[in-house]
Amino acid sequence: MRRAFRRERRKGFASNIPPILQEANMAFEKGEYGRAAERYEKIARVADARGGPRAAILHLQAGRARAFAGQASLGLRSLRRGLEILAERKQLHRLHQAGTRTISELKERGLEDEATNIEILMVTLLPDTFSAEPSAKRPAIPTHCPSCGAPLRSDEVDWLDDVTAECGFCGSPIQ
Repeated sequence: MRRAFRRERRKGFASNIPPILQEANMAFEKGEYGRAAERYEKIARVADARGGPRAAILHLQAGRARAFAGQASLGLRSLRRGLEILAERKQLHRLHQAGTRTISELKERGLEDEATNIEILMVTLLPDTFSAEPSAKRPAIPTHCPSCGAPLRSDEVDWLDDVTAECGFCGSPIQ
């Protein structure tokens, strides 16, 4: 397992990013979703076992990759685990955003049963008193992390200040 996180410089990426994460992000970007899912799952399991701050996003991306690869039933496990981690950590707004996006992506791909499964899970994870507040308007960010190549969304990153976000996959600051 240690070899998966060996540090090597990959062309175009920062040297401190694990190669397996770079490979997963590149495979996802190329549409090689099955290959990407295997790598995301491997990283997610390690991050989850360590209680790492990026475990949820890695599980969600693994599930997304499985769904895009036509393996939605396999992806559902990772999607559920990613959402459960957000709930366990009381990151309710992030949970709401991730759940909403997941349901939407599953429905766009015609995966109605899987989307319904996630909708039911969201009802159990979010407290009845939860209210989704409109998020503050944020500046535009690049579509991909310049350090690890992960896809970025302004509503899924942690904002360090008004103009700097943190990549959810590798933790690099993004202006």
